[in-house]
Amino acid sequence: MVRYAIVGAGQRGAGYAGWIGRHGDRARVVAVAEPRARQREALTREHGVAQVFSSWQELAARPRLADVAIVSTQDAEHVEPAIALAGKGYHLLVEKPLAPTADECTRLVDAVTRSGVLFAVCHVMRYRPYTRLVKRLVDDGRLGEVMSVDHVEPVGHWHYAHSYVRGNWRRSDQASFMLLAKSGHDIDWLRHVVGKPVERVSSFGSLRHFRRASQPVGAADRCLDCAVEPTCPYSASRLYLGMLREGRTGWPVSVLTDEVTEEGVTEALRTGPYGRCVYACDNDVVDHQVVAMEFADGVTATFTMTGFTPHQDRQTRIFGTRGYLEGDGEAVRVHDFTSGAVETLTAGLETEEGHGGGDAGLMDAFTRAVETGDAGHILSGALESLESHLTVFAAERSRVLGRVELV
Repeated sequence: MVRYAIVGAGQRGAGYAGWIGRHGDRARVVAVAEPRARQREALTREHGVAQVFSSWQELAARPRLADVAIVSTQDAEHVEPAIALAGKGYHLLVEKPLAPTADECTRLVDAVTRSGVLFAVCHVMRYRPYTRLVKRLVDDGRLGEVMSVDHVEPVGHWHYAHSYVRGNWRRSDQASFMLLAKSGHDIDWLRHVVGKPVERVSSFGSLRHFRRASQPVGAADRCLDCAVEPTCPYSASRLYLGMLREGRTGWPVSVLTDEVTEEGVTEALRTGPYGRCVYACDNDVVDHQVVAMEFADGVTATFTMTGFTPHQDRQTRIFGTRGYLEGDGEAVRVHDFTSGAVETLTAGLETEEGHGGGDAGLMDAFTRAVETGDAGHILSGALESLESHLTVFAAERSRVLGRVELV
């Protein structure tokens, strides 16, 4: 039985705890550390946790209570608890991004590596059944030698507005810049699939649309007061009240208020950050960005992050010397250049689990690594995850400074 401590009982921590609860024959939540009373009490009740703390410092001050600590605090609050808990002998799962700066990421990885504990970054996209399928096709040589990759992250217009205009990740000084906060998964995914390190990057992007200059004439600063709201694609009223009326009471509606009723959500729209006009917020992260990468041996890749799409899965094209692959997160189509055949393959997604089965895949792999003492089950280890983080920082430097950057 693998014992887990949850450090940060928000959406991610509660999600991982949910997997643990569904696999009680293998794992159990035995401790939780969370400063917010509602989240702490909810997780404590759901999992019958006896060891409950209002801070990670309180947990770290005690003798080791669990085999694994999951650090799922806010981005800027990963480094200190991870280092302290590794020093106590906890194996560690740490949410991405590791930290808001390259130096902090390196410090965390160096300290955890010295501690000798099992460690994984929650790069859950590596663990998706879909990813395993794509990776197997590439590694088996079905495409020949990979020459280049084109990968798109369609964030989705309402998701972008929720999280990156109105929400907690809207400002780089309060969370992190967009490429790190959202698309670190994708840069890491490309590194994993290509199987080679990135050597050079260049990037372009900006905050072009979600700013005051784009606000329609006659619009108010809150959707509930706005004459333009009925024709606005980013209407908070339509989004959150519409979801609530359809019976959707979880994310993203539950982020607005503890009282997930029509009255509670309406009050949150009237007074809270999620009711603001998307053109009248204090956001500063980019709403579109492209990254060009050169891997070892001259393999190239392009990555596009955009907030101007439906809410859908990533789209990928891989160009090889013997074949071509296109995938949509559910299925891949492989075009064989020799035979002319086109084969469609699916991965059997665990759609009830987060990130297309990636959350479940990560938790299963890490639990198995602890059960067996075999780190080979972990696909997102310390050094390669640090490498993909450093690629993200180099890309952002390129965007800001307007030059090609070495990784």
